[in-house]
Amino acid sequence: MSKKAIVIGSGVAGLAASIRLAQKGIETHVFEANDFPGGKINSRLVNGYRFDQGPSLLTCPEYIEEIYTLCGKDFKSFEMADLKSSFKYFFNDGTVLDLKRDNEQVVNEIADKLGEDPETVEKYLKKAEKNYRLIAPLFIERSLHRWRGLLGKQLRQALLKLPSYKLMSTMHQENSRAFKNPRTVQIFNRFAQYNGSHPYMAPAMMNMISHLEINIHPVLPKNGMIQITESLYALAKEQGVQFHLGEPVEKIIVENRKIQGIKTSKGTYSSDFVVSNMDISFTYEKLLPNAKHPKKTLSQEKSSSVLAFYWGIKKSFDQLEVHNMIFSDTDKEEFDAVFHDKSIHAEPSIYLYVSSKIVEGDAPKGCENWFVLLNAPINQGQDWDKHLAEKRAFVIKKMSALLGEDIAPLIEVEEALDPRIVESKYHGKFGSIYGNASNNRFSAFYRHPNYSKEIVGLYFAGVSVHPGGGIPLALNSAKIACECLFQDSKLV
Repeated sequence: MSKKAIVIGSGVAGLAASIRLAQKGIETHVFEANDFPGGKINSRLVNGYRFDQGPSLLTCPEYIEEIYTLCGKDFKSFEMADLKSSFKYFFNDGTVLDLKRDNEQVVNEIADKLGEDPETVEKYLKKAEKNYRLIAPLFIERSLHRWRGLLGKQLRQALLKLPSYKLMSTMHQENSRAFKNPRTVQIFNRFAQYNGSHPYMAPAMMNMISHLEINIHPVLPKNGMIQITESLYALAKEQGVQFHLGEPVEKIIVENRKIQGIKTSKGTYSSDFVVSNMDISFTYEKLLPNAKHPKKTLSQEKSSSVLAFYWGIKKSFDQLEVHNMIFSDTDKEEFDAVFHDKSIHAEPSIYLYVSSKIVEGDAPKGCENWFVLLNAPINQGQDWDKHLAEKRAFVIKKMSALLGEDIAPLIEVEEALDPRIVESKYHGKFGSIYGNASNNRFSAFYRHPNYSKEIVGLYFAGVSVHPGGGIPLALNSAKIACECLFQDSKLV
């Protein structure tokens, strides 16, 4: 008799897991509370402006290619846009860094504009690459909770290199030792945002993230980030995956510590396996209220959340690229406000994504679609309407000064996102984006495993479990969860 699996949630990890399960001949059903697939990677079209709603750049496309290959598809059909720059950085004193997709140019730009020794920059980036290539196969692409998957030469090599990871140092401490200009430090501190953490607390090991953006550069799918969801959704349906959109799961049914199925708003469904792509906290609190909860894991500090504005701008600005960062001069204060103060009074940096610079049809001719993102604390009852109004005024003032023109009258389409919406629409606990933050050196080991140690047939995928936040890690979480499932059910 054919085995049956249910995937709860259709974020990128849920879609990837469903494809892998179906490829093993398992009858697979995906249940999604929203009426669209993709979780945070979704899209909205408003009066001629299209907005990617969540992630805005892609690193490690090889993990998507892996799924294409699994399905016997040519990854060349997943077309990429031709980005001129990886990132453009703006500082308050008028300094502008435009990091092209050329490593030598990147080193020279940082050296020329920020006064750093080019050999120091090059050495730092080579170390980031070396650490990433050593760590990724062990701590990103495998389970940390099944030691048989870690044993071998790679583990011995990684352990011998532990001193170079600076586990006892923070990202900021290592960056401050490496560079003399505080603004260079700020650029490399920013990579803590990739999983919603504080660079003055997160371990220096996380500095290897810079390898993905600076050494090998981010990419953008030709049709915008929504192409990721559309492509994986189509692949899943081709493999026979059945989708139940607009059907939220209310309960995971367990008997004698074994999965029996799920209960939704429309009925009860039996299954042999359940893979939850829902935030791990909500999976236990809402779907498994009577199960034993991993209290230490669930009590960890949450990642940051966001405030965001989606603006249709009736003008095009040559100064801007697809990916832009407008820095504040209050690096530590900004992150402290997000993780400690909770009043979010510190001046934030602004991340600006303008896909219409390169994705045809994302805005009317001569116009731009701005996705403006600010770091924000999790939802603890703040007056978010007030904060949205304050931050809107701040962004308009800052961008108007940067561009030399009042942008307020140019905004003809507007929507906003705050932690309340993140929590209600995307089911992130307190509006956190990535589940637990990585604000201590043991945070990687505090993430929930990709399987349940208490319930047979229950597995977990997504940014709130191992290996963590971001599209590449979410895709790996799906792979690890499915590998655990196949091992347990002897489908390897």
